Amino acid sequence: MIAKIGRSSNLLGTLSYNNLKVENEKGKILLTNKIIETADGNYSVSQLARSFETYLSANRNTEKHTLHISLNPDPQDKLSDEQFREIAVLYMNEMGYGDQPFIVFKHTDIDRSHIHIVSVCVNQDGRKISDKFEKVRSMKVCRELEKKFGLADASQKESQQKEKICNPVNYSAGNIKSQISSVVKHLSTDYQFQSLGEYNALLALFNITVEKVEGELHGNFKQGLLYFPLDHQGKKAGNPFKSSLFGKNAGIDSLEKYFGACRNELNNRLRRGNLRKLIMNVLHWSKDEHEFRKRLAKEGIDAMVRKNDSGRIYGITFIDHQSKTVWNGSRLGKELSANAFNDYWTNTLKRENNTPVKKQRKISTSNDVDSPANIKDILVGLLNNSPAYEDSLLESLGGFIPLAKGEDDKEEDFSNNIKKKRKRRRK
Repeated sequence: MIAKIGRSSNLLGTLSYNNLKVENEKGKILLTNKIIETADGNYSVSQLARSFETYLSANRNTEKHTLHISLNPDPQDKLSDEQFREIAVLYMNEMGYGDQPFIVFKHTDIDRSHIHIVSVCVNQDGRKISDKFEKVRSMKVCRELEKKFGLADASQKESQQKEKICNPVNYSAGNIKSQISSVVKHLSTDYQFQSLGEYNALLALFNITVEKVEGELHGNFKQGLLYFPLDHQGKKAGNPFKSSLFGKNAGIDSLEKYFGACRNELNNRLRRGNLRKLIMNVLHWSKDEHEFRKRLAKEGIDAMVRKNDSGRIYGITFIDHQSKTVWNGSRLGKELSANAFNDYWTNTLKRENNTPVKKQRKISTSNDVDSPANIKDILVGLLNNSPAYEDSLLESLGGFIPLAKGEDDKEEDFSNNIKKKRKRRRK
C-alpha cells in the first residue's frame, strides 16, 4: 500500500474535489470522525467544512492547514468497505491525527479502489501537529498495515521499479533530459544527504553533476541549479539543464530545506559511529585505494574520491546504500577526512594506529623465586630491607612512573625516599 500526503491552504477545494466523486456516484463517504452529523446522512461541502472551523480559527499562522491523504492498495488487493474503514482509523492514529476531525472517502472512478482522507493538521488548541519524519513514519505504518491485512508489499515493487529507472546516464544514447529526470526524481527522496557536495557525490554515481549559479536579474538576486550529463571519465558531456525542468524538488530552495531535515535526522551518534567503525576496519585491512574501495563495495558502500590535477585528494564522500545515507568523510571523523586519506595513500603512512601509543616497559610475572623481576618477591624483599630488591623495584617502577613535568607528587616522593635510603646504607 502506498500513502500520499498532501497539504494545502484550500480546505473547501479539497472537500469539493472528493464530494464531487460522491455526487457523480464514483465515490462515497465511508467514515466520519468528529464531524457534525446531518439528519439524512448526506453532506454538502459547507456542512463538512463547519466541523473544521474551530480548529482553523484557533491557528492563523499555519498556511497549509489542510491535510489530504490517499491510501492506495495494490490492484490485486481486494478490500471490503469495513477493512478500508479499519485501515483509515489505524493509519490516522499511528500518524498522530486520530483525535482530529476527518472524513474518509472511497473512490471508485478507476479500476483500483482507494481511499482519500481529508483533515486538518492543526489541533483544537491551535497548535500545528508535528510532521517531523512524516514520510518515514508513513512508510513504516503502511508496512505494518500490509502485514496485518495480508496486502501486497509495495516497497518491493517500488525498489524493483527504481532499479530499472535509476540507471547511470548514457550520453551517447540520447534523450538526456529524460535520463537525468528519472534519476533526480528518486535520489532527492530516497537518499539522505546534508550538503550540495554530498548530493553531487551521489549524482556522480549516475554520471550527473550539478552546479549552483548566482547572479542579478532586473535588480534582484537570483540563484539556481544547472544539471550536466557526464561521460565515462567524469567530464561534462553536453549542455546543462535548468533544475526547473525536473520539478521543484530538484531546485536549490527545496534541496536546502531537505539538507536541514536530513541534518537533524542524521544527527545520530550510534549510526555515525557504526559506519565509522566499519570504514576504519576496511581501511585497516586495505593496502591501497583500489583495495579499499573494492572492500567497501562488498559492504554496500561507495567511496567517491576527488583529486586535483596533481593527484592530491581534496575530498572523499561515502555513500551507504544499506541505510540510503551520504556522508562527507570529515563528518565521520578527522581520521576519515580528505587530508587523512591523502596521507594514508600518498605518504604511505601506517594505518594500524591513528594515534601514537607510548611503549611501556613490561614487568616480568615469572614464578622463579630467585628472579628479582618478580614483583611479589620484590615487595617481600623490600620489606626485609634488602638493597638488591630496592634496585629491582626501582628498575621495574621506571616503566610506569611518569618522568615528564607534572608527575604525581606522591610517586615522586616515594621514589626519592628509596634512593636516599639506599645511599645511606652504601655509606
